[in-house]
Amino acid sequence: MLSVAEAPFYADVADGPAGAAAFWLRAADGVRIRIGIWRDGARGSVLLFPGRTEYVEKYGRLADELAARGYATLAIDWRGQGLADRLGPDRDVGHVRRFADFQLDVDAVIAAARQLHLPEPLYLMAHSMGGCIGLRALMRGLPVQAAAFSAPMWGIGIRPAMRPAAWGLSTAARLTGFATRYAPGTGPGTYVRDAGFADNTLTTDPDMFAYMKAQVTAHPDLALGGPSMTWLNEALREMRRLRAAPLPDHPTLVALGSRERVVDGAAVRAVMQRWKSATFMIIEGSEHEIIMETPAIRTRFLQAATDLFQRSLGSVSR
Repeated sequence: MLSVAEAPFYADVADGPAGAAAFWLRAADGVRIRIGIWRDGARGSVLLFPGRTEYVEKYGRLADELAARGYATLAIDWRGQGLADRLGPDRDVGHVRRFADFQLDVDAVIAAARQLHLPEPLYLMAHSMGGCIGLRALMRGLPVQAAAFSAPMWGIGIRPAMRPAAWGLSTAARLTGFATRYAPGTGPGTYVRDAGFADNTLTTDPDMFAYMKAQVTAHPDLALGGPSMTWLNEALREMRRLRAAPLPDHPTLVALGSRERVVDGAAVRAVMQRWKSATFMIIEGSEHEIIMETPAIRTRFLQAATDLFQRSLGSVSR
């Protein structure tokens, strides 16, 4: 049986439904991760796969909106971020040894959802890096009824002229003792804490930007800096594999903001050209964090996602 123990939860900054609980889990390789659960949900439970640098509390407001629609929420601190085990010598660097290791976290989450008796069926909602991990999980048979992706990281927003250098430098770093060094152009600073609202790449909503900034200011242990050279190299390899792999036949929604500047929108569009069974949604006016956008944008995405969840009940349960 999976080991599940109570973990800290910063309710003061989550702004989510009452009664949240957090738990430590041990993945199969011994790495400790954290999950947060908002349990009430007569229609089932949403597995929330966050992006890079993110953490459970960031999705408190989303959990509130999902609860109003009848869904419980389980969010995760992936290995290497949030309060989960940090894997490099520098706590601020976002490091992972292999991208495939994130699937060990996924396996632990599914086991915990069942052990803690979360309402079923399960659904997936995945953002950015969580969309990369989530697509691989779907390909591995993730037991969810339907999936909704927000700005999935199926390519990174690197200028075309810089992509060969990103590949070359990150590959060489793994062979020369620089595997846990920051990727070029990044460092220990946390974007949402250090950036101003003007022309930020995350959201056009000043209230949501302030919400995210307040969280990492009040609790610096949630914050994360730039990725390691190994993370970059592993991400590039995994995204290339995903773009070439057969896509799952699964009720799926994929949303991308028209102002996207973090992930590679062209890579997302290329995947959607092949994924004929999925619905593709361009959200006008949205930056990268669709779930952290203005109320109108959030509502549009959540309505489309939960409509899909309900329609999927007519398909064969997974």
